[in-house]
Amino acid sequence: MSKTLSDVLAAVERLWPVSGASEWDAPGLVTGDPASGVESIHLAVDAVAETVAEAVEKGCDLLLTHHPLVLRPIHSVAEDRYKGALLARLIRANCALITAHTNADVVTDGVSDLIATRLGLEDATPIQPQADPRVGIGRVGTLREPITLGALARQLGTILPPTASGIRVAGAYNQLVRTVSLCGGAGDSLLGEPAVVQSDVYITSDLRHHPASEAREQALLSGTGPALIDVSHWASEWLWLETAAQQLRTELDEVEITVSDLRTDPWDFVIVQ
Repeated sequence: MSKTLSDVLAAVERLWPVSGASEWDAPGLVTGDPASGVESIHLAVDAVAETVAEAVEKGCDLLLTHHPLVLRPIHSVAEDRYKGALLARLIRANCALITAHTNADVVTDGVSDLIATRLGLEDATPIQPQADPRVGIGRVGTLREPITLGALARQLGTILPPTASGIRVAGAYNQLVRTVSLCGGAGDSLLGEPAVVQSDVYITSDLRHHPASEAREQALLSGTGPALIDVSHWASEWLWLETAAQQLRTELDEVEITVSDLRTDPWDFVIVQ
């Protein structure tokens, strides 16, 4: 039985309700006719030139991305600007675009929950729970046995796809850690959360100099505060795609669903000094 874009939107809402999204976010349908048919869906973290081209060349009816293409207001879709060019290419190819962003971060089997599962965290709960205590930004839990900070960082290196920026760590290599807090994607806004402050290590992405430095200095002064592990933003969220694809296959029988292997991390190489 054929599916429409409206059917897909309903499935997306069941899996990743928009009510769970942060107030600043912009998930949902970006472009496409809800009445149009959908036979194939392509999943990617980012709507960029490469992933749009991949979806169009595959003949997909829909590109579903984690990151919004239009998060902040834009005032032009002229094709000499990349967002206008991407939207024009999608529209001409009759390929719709849907985003599932923070609403896919907070749920069970969402972005952060999957990292916690892959690390083997026990009793993992959200750092910032919503009305349903199983739902919320980030996760905090415990490892079955303490391990060194270095060993945990190396474990992440086997879980996450490789990127030029690698994995950065603030803390002693042989420091033992057991309580782990984490947030897939950019998470330095959570550094002051009690669950993070009380954990042995905090794993996230895009840690800026001042928030990271201040958190570490406070931890040294007070004796309370986590070591920090900074991983690629794209890599931390790419893990979610295959699980999302499997969930969509269950919801949307007979729809072909593929996952992009393209690395859309913006960094291409690093010079080690």
